[in-house]
Amino acid sequence: MKSSDTPRADRLQSAEMKYYYGEFDGEEFPTQDKLFGFDQLMNFILQNGERALEAIEGLLDNPDNPEQAEWLDQLIKEGMLDKDGKGKLRLTPRAVGRMQRKALSEVFTNLRQGQREGHEKITPGAGGERVDGTKVYEYGDPVSELDLHQTLHNAIARGAVQKTDAGVKIGFAERDFELHLHEGTTSCSTVVLLDMSGSMMRYGRFLSAKKVAMAMQAMIRQRFPQDSIDFVGFYSGAKPIPEAQLPLMMPKPVTIYDYEVRLRVPIDKIDKAPQHFTNLHMGLQMARRILKRRGGENKQIFIVTDGQPTPHVENDYIYLLYPPDQRSTLATLNEAVLATREGCRIATFALIEDYYGMDWVGFVDQLTKLTKGVAFYTSSGELANCVMESYLSGRKKKSFIG
Repeated sequence: MKSSDTPRADRLQSAEMKYYYGEFDGEEFPTQDKLFGFDQLMNFILQNGERALEAIEGLLDNPDNPEQAEWLDQLIKEGMLDKDGKGKLRLTPRAVGRMQRKALSEVFTNLRQGQREGHEKITPGAGGERVDGTKVYEYGDPVSELDLHQTLHNAIARGAVQKTDAGVKIGFAERDFELHLHEGTTSCSTVVLLDMSGSMMRYGRFLSAKKVAMAMQAMIRQRFPQDSIDFVGFYSGAKPIPEAQLPLMMPKPVTIYDYEVRLRVPIDKIDKAPQHFTNLHMGLQMARRILKRRGGENKQIFIVTDGQPTPHVENDYIYLLYPPDQRSTLATLNEAVLATREGCRIATFALIEDYYGMDWVGFVDQLTKLTKGVAFYTSSGELANCVMESYLSGRKKKSFIG
């Protein structure tokens, strides 16, 4: 039968139906949980914060998607999600831990090779892998780490060799002894200051910062249990971020678009003011208080930001000043200097994806010079490399990474 002889209904049906053929690769067909798996769910939460949990609550009660609702209910049974006393969904510690490990895996997959795997100091005696070099023995050093080759060389060079009827006799003195050097690890207390101002939503900056922060949590728990890490979010105000809340944090939305802002707000009323400013001054104040309670041998403050300070604290008030005012700059720099006088190392990670952002790097230069710290000028995609390199190696020199 010719195409023109085909009944009209059959011809319409044939035109609407299309078939695609391919070679079967042996993989099973994805089920609902594979199409919308846990990792996809976690990325959705990281990208949208509390609003994501609200959207997921709607899926649980949606009769049009029973499979998805059933899968989410299974996550609750598995202990990944649960409900608080008001019936609101929340992440469980188990879910947060899995998100941290996933973030750590992503970071180290992309981390440049050849980086040192700890913040080391060279010390004699046991406690780490041997490194090149020796040191002269001092009272109290472990003799088990004696470098026999170098010790023997010292004794021979000193002329302590005597020939006897029984053979050769070497007379060792204490000054001949030298010991192997080892890599020892120091405990480290770190506060990470996360910029939550409105501009951090752009270019995926805050999402990148959150993933790095969670990766650091997992790494410290697994590899450096003697270390401590705390997080503080700074915006028009500043507040500590509990571990369970970190995945849900989001930048503050911009609510005021005036060309010039001059506001004075009581500290206890700051939550009622516009939230999208950059109060690094208050963030540093909190970091100093936290580190005074920590007992690490080394103390450091990491600042992840994309702009210069716009508020600062004076007495019982917070001043919100835009365009950036010299008063906020000076108050912030003074607070950073106080932190370094208390033994804190400051590393600043300046996120720059656009040319107009270059105007504020002068503030970062001032901060770095005054605190003798380290600065990275980087994009969101390179943030993980910069943070991990700085934490793991403990470098003291200023670095520029683009």
